Amino acid sequence: MDKIAVISDIHGNLPALEAVLADIQQRDIHRIICLGDLVGKGPDSSKTIDIIKEKCEVTVMGNWDDFITKPAEFEALKWHQKKLSSTQEAYLKELPFSVEFMMSGKLIRMFHASPRSLYDRIQPWDSLEKRLSLFANTEYTENIKGSREPDVICYGDVHNAFIQHIKGKTLCNVGSVGNPLDLPQASYLILEGNDQDESPSAFSIQFVRIPYDIEKAIELARSVEMPDFEPYVQELKTARYRGLKN
Repeated sequence: MDKIAVISDIHGNLPALEAVLADIQQRDIHRIICLGDLVGKGPDSSKTIDIIKEKCEVTVMGNWDDFITKPAEFEALKWHQKKLSSTQEAYLKELPFSVEFMMSGKLIRMFHASPRSLYDRIQPWDSLEKRLSLFANTEYTENIKGSREPDVICYGDVHNAFIQHIKGKTLCNVGSVGNPLDLPQASYLILEGNDQDESPSAFSIQFVRIPYDIEKAIELARSVEMPDFEPYVQELKTARYRGLKN
């Protein structure tokens, strides 16, 4: 059977990315798909881009990958923009919106946030209607099987790893490699089945959590005087989003 590792939301956290890639290699998995947000929040966006370009078979665009290449008014974002080369900016601008393929008879679709937008955030606790909307075909999705909607959706963006079975379909969030907001360990998942096979057969989704050197990640950010340092430390140590009030 074929195995594909799916990662997302690295956010310039090099120690977390290296720990995840080491685990993937140890499992002898040679195919990796990335669901975006390579950059921002953490200090090593540039190195992250270069690694993802080398290691990932397909990378789709995340919201950070989009707006980091556009004019910015916030000083923190400008700081992250200055870390990128023109070649890296061009790479981010050309990332596809989504990727689709067949595996063990299932139509699998992957994107960063939703089939409608890079900025349409849907959490695992949102209404059934909102969660089911993630299976819709839109002008932005590839729709490789015409009007057929996907059987499996994998997405990133919300930094909360989960799997739900809804009305015969499977919805899963990959979680975050570099900025998890559910558990302070790097997250990714593994798909296992017969790739590009339209005949139904065994299929599985495995979630993996990887401890990594959080103190090293914090020191890397401190050493370059990264803006928004304290909120970043809070998120890495507690897996609690900086925007929460209590």
